[in-house]
Amino acid sequence: MRRSLTKTEIIRKKEEINRIFRQGRSVSCMGMRLISLSNHLGFDRIIVIPAKHFGNSVQRNKARRRAKEVFRNYAMRISSEDPVEDEGHDYALVLYPGKVSTFSLLESGFTELLDRSRRK
Repeated sequence: MRRSLTKTEIIRKKEEINRIFRQGRSVSCMGMRLISLSNHLGFDRIIVIPAKHFGNSVQRNKARRRAKEVFRNYAMRISSEDPVEDEGHDYALVLYPGKVSTFSLLESGFTELLDRSRRK
């Protein structure tokens, strides 16, 4: 059983990140903002960006790991519900300091944002 995202599911190139921020649609809730854009690759990709002044490196990396885990679980759930969907999306998740302190808050907020972005 897979326990992490693959290298293809993580966005790393500056041009791709800039394209998401320029052309993507944004939804937000308390403590986070999700920007999504269709990628026509057949699978979803993500980048997690803690905002400036988001604590120290330990807190930033912990938030990234937690968000990627929520995304991985969400993607597994969606693929089992709707295996026909062939269009993938690129997601940029911006986390703001002090608003998302626990895993359960992050999970509920992030899945809500993913559901809202997929409905658009």
